[in-house]
Amino acid sequence: MISEMNTLHNLQQQFSAALLGTESEFGKTSQTDNKFSTEEIIISDAIKSKQRLNIYRNNVNISLREALSAVYPVVNLLVGDEFFKSMAHNYIKLHPSMSGNLHDFGKHFSEFIKNFSPARKLIYLPDIAKLEWAYHSIFHAANSPTFDIEKLQQVSTTDYGELFFKLSPACTLIDSQYPILQIWKTNKALIDNPELEPFEPISLDEGGDLILVLRKDLDIEFHQLSACEFSFLKALQQGDNFFSACDAASRARPDCDVGKLFHKFILSQTIVDFEINP
Repeated sequence: MISEMNTLHNLQQQFSAALLGTESEFGKTSQTDNKFSTEEIIISDAIKSKQRLNIYRNNVNISLREALSAVYPVVNLLVGDEFFKSMAHNYIKLHPSMSGNLHDFGKHFSEFIKNFSPARKLIYLPDIAKLEWAYHSIFHAANSPTFDIEKLQQVSTTDYGELFFKLSPACTLIDSQYPILQIWKTNKALIDNPELEPFEPISLDEGGDLILVLRKDLDIEFHQLSACEFSFLKALQQGDNFFSACDAASRARPDCDVGKLFHKFILSQTIVDFEINP
């Protein structure tokens, strides 16, 4: 039974490698009873085995490329269709889909772009991809609980240092040295309204962005944060306690009103829960 299971596993692995074009690296096993190419194990009648395999291969690559394009429409627009196809082809080889849900595919695209030498001159592009993945993943994230203010009121102020606040599962923080939000919004408008005239180029010298991406109901919101706001939320996201988060905000801006800031993020449903000394 174990031998049969291993044979099935090897067969599945080999077929997957053949579809992704990596069979030379992964397809052939070292077992004496499995030294064959994928084409040899495909039944050939009216259509040759190589042609059958190419049909599967094309369908897989087209489906995954279209999934990437759907998640990263602005990246696609910025580089053009042919360049995007080349990036997608290389990405699929390095990061094949590991889930039956295509919503999970494309998570590592930003990091891939950063190391993709033909795109190296587009220094802002990995952060645009990071923003688009945030939009996509947050749209499909779990719903946020409602903050229990009465529960917080029962905590003594002397115990606030033991509080660990939780951010909504439908939010994320992005730190970029480029004006990626303006770049994204401008190009997304061109995608949504093709009749619009092209906008003037955006200068990268305009400075960077500290962004909170947040979903409320089915709406995705982008909030540009101050340094103290970003530092406060980043500390909470990293698991720091409330006092440590307040200290991070004050270091970013000494006159930061942490109480006002804290109230703001509860009302906006960014902070949704807390634990005492977990």
